[in-house]
Amino acid sequence: MNGPQISIDKPETLQPLSDKELQAILLEGVSRTFALTIPQLPNELYPAVANAYLLCRIVDTIEDEVSLSAEQKKYFCNQFIEIVKKGKNSQAFAEQLAPLLSEQTLPAEHSLIHLTPRVIAITHSFDPAQIEALAECVETMANGMPIFQAMDLHAGLETMADMDNYCYYVAGCVGEMLAKLFCHYSPEIDQHREQLLKLSVSFGQGLQMTNILKDIWDDAKRGVCWLPQDIFSETGFDLKDLTPETDDERFRQGLEHLISIAQGHLHDALLYTQLIPSHETGIRNFCLWALGMAVLTLKKIKQNLDFNDSSQVKITRNSVKATIFATKLAVRSNTLLSLLFNITSRKLKTPDWQYSPRLPSPGQ
Repeated sequence: MNGPQISIDKPETLQPLSDKELQAILLEGVSRTFALTIPQLPNELYPAVANAYLLCRIVDTIEDEVSLSAEQKKYFCNQFIEIVKKGKNSQAFAEQLAPLLSEQTLPAEHSLIHLTPRVIAITHSFDPAQIEALAECVETMANGMPIFQAMDLHAGLETMADMDNYCYYVAGCVGEMLAKLFCHYSPEIDQHREQLLKLSVSFGQGLQMTNILKDIWDDAKRGVCWLPQDIFSETGFDLKDLTPETDDERFRQGLEHLISIAQGHLHDALLYTQLIPSHETGIRNFCLWALGMAVLTLKKIKQNLDFNDSSQVKITRNSVKATIFATKLAVRSNTLLSLLFNITSRKLKTPDWQYSPRLPSPGQ
């Protein structure tokens, strides 16, 4: 065999690859879902969107690294914001951060950090408007996530508004970035810019809330809970009492309410997708596959409210294939897409329930 065998665990073997090959392999290593959906995009959009996800993953890697102190995380996040904006000092950043990563970090993420200079070089090969959209997203995410990392999350977030803010920093701002990239790509799409930017935040929140609900018990093992206390206060359950052994109807009622809220956000995701011209089937499929998998995950959670492990509500490969097949058939028809969404998600809404946010007391 000529040359070293390509391995995601060995960043040096990835260096000779083309930009497109490198980003595809890194995406496959850090997210199979995005490795599946991003290639559906038009060739003019694929490089920037793939790169954007890798940039966000670098921020995630910093924030999730257990060996880094809060001060170190802030330092590396601030460094990375400037690197993405200016395209400089990426080699020093990678050499400083890579040795600090623990074994708990995925091998693919180790490689991603080592290859930060290549990823940043790709970033700065784009159009200035694309670079600006990516940099704004990274800055929002890198500045926002530490706010929540510094909190005591053993008993959850305090309010649904806090959950909204968290979802914005980790997913909503990504939705905004994608909307900007889509509008830059197509003047026809840009005609709906204002609506798309608004709906994109809700789209991101729907996907993130689905992930939070699916991963409740994985997070609990780390002593973390991203659920909002006020939703469960309304049902009479205290999140500080939550354990994988919890068997409480009041907790399940709270879950149902969150599923209902998430369904509303996913309906906004449908409206977002329907604003994309019907001939842009690649962008529509990119949106619809993520939307469809989220709806099916919520359905599985709703049907198994007593689950205590994420594997119990993970959708099957056949479900993924069915989502792809159904959306490909309906992709050009807004009427069919609405019908498909309504049929699939109709049992996710909580009947006769309206969320009433807790208002601060006078003087607070």
